[in-house]
Amino acid sequence: MSSFFIKKKGPPKVFKKNENSAGSKRKVRIESISLCSPSLHRKRRANVEEEFDETPQEKKLRLAKLYLGQLRDEEEKKAEEESFEMDLIAGRLQEEVLEQKGQLQRMVAKDLLPPDVSEIRLLRGHKLPVTCLVITPDDQHVFSASKDCSIIKWDVESGERLHIIAGGRKGTEDRHVGHTAHVLCMSISSDGIYLATGDMNKSIMIWEAATCKHLYKFTGHRGPVSGLSFRRGTHDLYSASHDRSIKVWNVDENAYVETLFGHQDVITGLDSGSRERCVTAGGRDRTVRVWKIAEESQLVFHGNEGSIDCIQLINEEHMITGADDGSVSLWSVNKKKPLSTVKAAHGRHGDSGLEQPYWVAAVAALQNSDTVASGTNGCSHNSKVQLWKCGQGFRHLEPLFSIPVNGFVNSLKFSSSGKFLVAGVGQEHRLGRWWRVKEAKNGLYIIPLKRQQPEQEEVNGEKNGE
Repeated sequence: MSSFFIKKKGPPKVFKKNENSAGSKRKVRIESISLCSPSLHRKRRANVEEEFDETPQEKKLRLAKLYLGQLRDEEEKKAEEESFEMDLIAGRLQEEVLEQKGQLQRMVAKDLLPPDVSEIRLLRGHKLPVTCLVITPDDQHVFSASKDCSIIKWDVESGERLHIIAGGRKGTEDRHVGHTAHVLCMSISSDGIYLATGDMNKSIMIWEAATCKHLYKFTGHRGPVSGLSFRRGTHDLYSASHDRSIKVWNVDENAYVETLFGHQDVITGLDSGSRERCVTAGGRDRTVRVWKIAEESQLVFHGNEGSIDCIQLINEEHMITGADDGSVSLWSVNKKKPLSTVKAAHGRHGDSGLEQPYWVAAVAALQNSDTVASGTNGCSHNSKVQLWKCGQGFRHLEPLFSIPVNGFVNSLKFSSSGKFLVAGVGQEHRLGRWWRVKEAKNGLYIIPLKRQQPEQEEVNGEKNGE
């Protein structure tokens, strides 16, 4: 007797061949269906019943509801994204309004930590004292100039010299591309395209910052060029000179615009922001002036007894100055006198009864914040860079910490991000040779500025609470 088997779970079942063929087929069909899982079988049957039970109108209604639900979800997601973007835009616009009013003051000073001396780097390359420096807007590079008439482009991260514009000898102005006298000042445009440098030979050089290619030479001042500043967001250049004048230039057009007069002594410093105005320090005429270019007018502010040698804008309404009487002052364009002055800000030196304050040779400000810095003249081993916190409303100055350096601090600049500070140091003052510190090294100090982490603050607060 022959037989055949059907494979399935469990023991195989045997069907006889001589049984009714219809019955045999029915049993085989039943067994084959039973091979599917019961749950899958029920689901398929439910779907079949649903297809048969749903009318065309109901199907259209169901699909329409599904489509509307998808649209609603998409719109809700889009609305959330737009709301987030609007909040960001509103915050940015509010910051810009406060910045234009000169009321923006980011509180970062409280989080700053004194740097470890081992983390401070010294970049050497100039043969003579560094006189000025600028940091590119992306914080990747630093340009520095010196009494040796050279300009060096540095890489901040590696400390390498990327490009050197060599200085020339006196009398080679006609054939040398570059400076042939001490470079006193420099400025870089806010988009990082143009670099401007000024020297003792009354000339202004314009360079392509990316390649250090020479573009133009501006002449017109009758004395050494002591200050340069690009108006933020434009290629308008302001220059100041020992001839007591301010000149306005359009670098895009390679053109001179106008000259402004008012100071009674050599101009020792200049700075500008985004408005069509600039601020200057008048040296021994003891005034700070705000020049309104469009209105062709000026505001005059009277300082203390010393010569005001350096100036820097903190925001559009406030500025900081340093003087040779050792004072550091905070100013507002709405007040004729300083809001706050710290006398002998870096201490005194000399014999008992004949003490003299250390000159403040350079100042810097972290834009739209409460953090500023000042540097001393370095005529002894007590040279340092002092960081300060501006009080609420810029009403007073509080010392944060000092960073020892060796030599004259001739220039100071904060990076745009506030992550580091660069000090240009030399054996001599940038404007003369009254003293000389032989053991000092001409170069750039890269000073990292660390901040306390918010997480650490919360943890410390919890520990203190415990």
